[in-house]
Amino acid sequence: MRIGIGLPNTTPGADGSLLVDWARRADDGPFSSVAVLDRLVYDSLEPFTALAAAAAVTTRVRLATMIAIGPLRGAALLAKQAASVNALAGGRLTLGLAVGARRDDYEVAGVEHRGRGERLSAQLAYLRGSGRDGRVRPSPEGIEILVGGASGQAFTRMARYADGYAHGGGPPRAFASAATKALAAWRHLGRPGRPLLWGQGYFALGDPERGAAYLRDYYAFTGPFAERIAAGLLTDARQVRDLVRGYAAAGCDELVLLPTVSDPAEVDRLAEVVAG
Repeated sequence: MRIGIGLPNTTPGADGSLLVDWARRADDGPFSSVAVLDRLVYDSLEPFTALAAAAAVTTRVRLATMIAIGPLRGAALLAKQAASVNALAGGRLTLGLAVGARRDDYEVAGVEHRGRGERLSAQLAYLRGSGRDGRVRPSPEGIEILVGGASGQAFTRMARYADGYAHGGGPPRAFASAATKALAAWRHLGRPGRPLLWGQGYFALGDPERGAAYLRDYYAFTGPFAERIAAGLLTDARQVRDLVRGYAAAGCDELVLLPTVSDPAEVDRLAEVVAG
């Protein structure tokens, strides 16, 4: 199993210099990818912009959205953003897409929340070539695509259009359950082989209290469940290694560990644990 690291595009106090330094350190370390989150109504850096900056200072790691909220963008704009990052990165983009869970992002974007699943399906079809007339260049042709979500429709969408599944986090047993559904949907549509399976977790190895506070704020919209998310924060080497072993045993191909603290030393701390 490969291990990636998130970029701090949503953590408090992150700026361009931090993001670029973080990406360089990740590229020099044991990580296979760097990934970003996507929020509109939050103090954060736009994900495709963040990945473009990372593309300029990296040569090895894949660049991933884990995930981008597809329906907040038009299909042509989404294709243009993804294809541009992919071109800047020399074909290293993994485009993870889902509908998102926050209504306020849709309200501010002026996009109807209702019907977002159907719009994402239409976007995925467009990315795969259906209805694309070639006027949007560079082309998104050949970009590796993941689809996230926990509904039956999300798994069907993944199996029909994507190369794999992006799991939203949690303990290894939650990933194993989602992976089973993804594999079943893949087989049901008669696709050969199996989907790529990506997972994620959150870590704070230098300042756990600040990391937990960030998660409570970031997931405040979930109510009391935010506390459960914060309780799953990885705060020491043993917890990281246990999660890595659990996800590997459950068949995960790539586990992305997302930062909760804007401290570049976190890259080095996690690299030491992963390398060990």
